[in-house]
Amino acid sequence: MFKIFFSAGLIFSAVAVAQQKDYAIKEVNFTQVKLSDKFWLPRIETNRTVTIPASFERCENTGRVKNFVMAAQKQGKFCTTYTFDDTDIYKTIEGASFSLAVHPDKKLEAYVDSLIVIVKAAQEPDGYLYTARTIDPLNVGSWVGKERWEKERELSHELYNAGHLYEAAAAHFLATKKRNFLDIALKNADLVCSVFGPGKKSVAPGHEIVEMGLVKLFRITGKQEYLNTAKFFINARGQYKGYDPKSNDSWKNGSYWQDRKPVVQEDEAVGHAVRAGYLYAAVADVAALTGDDSLTKAIDRIWENVVTKKIYVQGGLGARGDGERFGENYELPNNTAYNETCAAIAGVYWNYRMFLLHGDAKYIDVLEKMLYNGLISGIGLDGKSFFYTNAMEVRNSFSHKDFEGSRSGWFECSCCPTNLTRLIPSVPGYMYAQKEDNLFVNLFINSTVDLTVNNKAVQIAQQNNYPWDGNLKFTINTSKPNTFNLLVRIPGWANNTAIPSDLYKFQSNSSIKPEIKVNGQVVDYSIQNGYAAINRAWKKNDVVEVNLPMEVRRVVANEKVANDIGKVALQRGPIMYCAEWADNNGKTSNIIIPANTTFTSEYKPNVLNGIMTLKAEVPAVIINGNENISTQKHSFTAIPYYSWANRGKGEMTVWFPAQVKDVELISVQETTQPKK
Repeated sequence: MFKIFFSAGLIFSAVAVAQQKDYAIKEVNFTQVKLSDKFWLPRIETNRTVTIPASFERCENTGRVKNFVMAAQKQGKFCTTYTFDDTDIYKTIEGASFSLAVHPDKKLEAYVDSLIVIVKAAQEPDGYLYTARTIDPLNVGSWVGKERWEKERELSHELYNAGHLYEAAAAHFLATKKRNFLDIALKNADLVCSVFGPGKKSVAPGHEIVEMGLVKLFRITGKQEYLNTAKFFINARGQYKGYDPKSNDSWKNGSYWQDRKPVVQEDEAVGHAVRAGYLYAAVADVAALTGDDSLTKAIDRIWENVVTKKIYVQGGLGARGDGERFGENYELPNNTAYNETCAAIAGVYWNYRMFLLHGDAKYIDVLEKMLYNGLISGIGLDGKSFFYTNAMEVRNSFSHKDFEGSRSGWFECSCCPTNLTRLIPSVPGYMYAQKEDNLFVNLFINSTVDLTVNNKAVQIAQQNNYPWDGNLKFTINTSKPNTFNLLVRIPGWANNTAIPSDLYKFQSNSSIKPEIKVNGQVVDYSIQNGYAAINRAWKKNDVVEVNLPMEVRRVVANEKVANDIGKVALQRGPIMYCAEWADNNGKTSNIIIPANTTFTSEYKPNVLNGIMTLKAEVPAVIINGNENISTQKHSFTAIPYYSWANRGKGEMTVWFPAQVKDVELISVQETTQPKK
């Protein structure tokens, strides 16, 4: 039996580790990290006690479980809307498995096992598992072809379902050491590998993730065929001759599926943002495991395109609702921003892998922006209400067809809620990484972690109140002196960089620099790829203190982002802020933030589960009854973007005009008449 190293993002086995090629940097198993903070630990606990049970309950109530039962019986009618609804069960099992890995729960484990029995019964003898076809192969609906895989390039999602099956089965096996779910996945993967490959059927999967899943199975089993097939699917992109490259329709030219050209020739993020993120994460995996430099160069170019031209200020991805996709370069509208929660999740997976490839803190800077802002905004503070899309502004006259400014308990297409169940418990797995005697500290969360550096046990205790406070303390415990390089990320925002490009910048630079002390003494430090490098012979109870300046910063966008000209956004530490109706006289669309505005920060422990608020006196546009326009000073409050829409429905905005002329005025009728 080979030893397995388990983390939420990746899986390493002794078989895979023995391979000559892989990520040079290794992530630290999330089960090695014990949280004690007041920000992430409550969210992980809410995920365990509320989100996961609610997700399983909704999978039962909506017929998702019933689909598997009917598939086993080969009778009935597929009773949910989408052929990919099978994945909601897989993703929730994955989230439950991550939870079980650190919080044993016999009742939950038994329930998951009961679901696995149902899933296994639905699997066809050769390994095929896809309830939409198995229930009634002669009546499969318009998304599914008459033959297996016939419409995989487009809408059938057969391989997408398989990918989530593999991810969930890998997590379950590593958490429980049981093979009951893994064997189902391996049987299906063997079928997939027998159908697709050189000299066999070729297709670019319509919705990527099977590539990531196959890599995880490869890491567990060492079976080369799984890795080869993952790479085959990546290389199949751009080979289909049935698209019209001259068409502006993303479906007709192949860009919707990232299929318009071979991956190694691509230099722009295009199409469905979630699919794209999963693809780019898989490309990083395959590049690391095969040493294919052409793949690495391709995702380097694509990442650069996203960060310089296509990411929202709060880390959201996907400007357009039609096709849930990236827009053109610098196309980042606020009133119709899409920003699917799943796209932020895919962005975290991708950016962490980019860090493992290159060891640069800029990828963690982007990951942190997504994690603390555009990702957790997707789940309500109650743990059971969600956003599918994450708006940048909501007005009383709001007319976005995909979004109305209030959270939902579930969606007909409910990929985002179930995706969150698996992302939230994985957060500790992004905190640390190692490369030989280099120990990377990426995220700042009150916790302890047990590591092995230079074959010696090392424990690091983090003490902080991040993200509200920038005073970070790290206590290093080692029984014997141990010389290694401690690399503490200095976030870009603490070094006058709003994002690692010119897409967004701080309106003015701060003169306050991060300070580092070791055992109470200020030390000079060098910056290596965004990390403060401290190399010494560490002893028991050595203390490193890092003081990051927590100033309120005004963010401005590149002038090519037309919707943000003349406007500012607000940031403090890693947190992006917004104004919401509940704190600002019922309105936010009339607020102006002049250049000379002075802000104060105030922690409110009893508001929105505890948040740092920003306060100021600012002018607001007033339209009186006879339509005279004036401005009046108002008390202004901003809250963390992630926390909005937990107190009812109303106006919200992230970007604020700096002058009266930049305000888009709304008539008295629109602002006072109730909406029908």
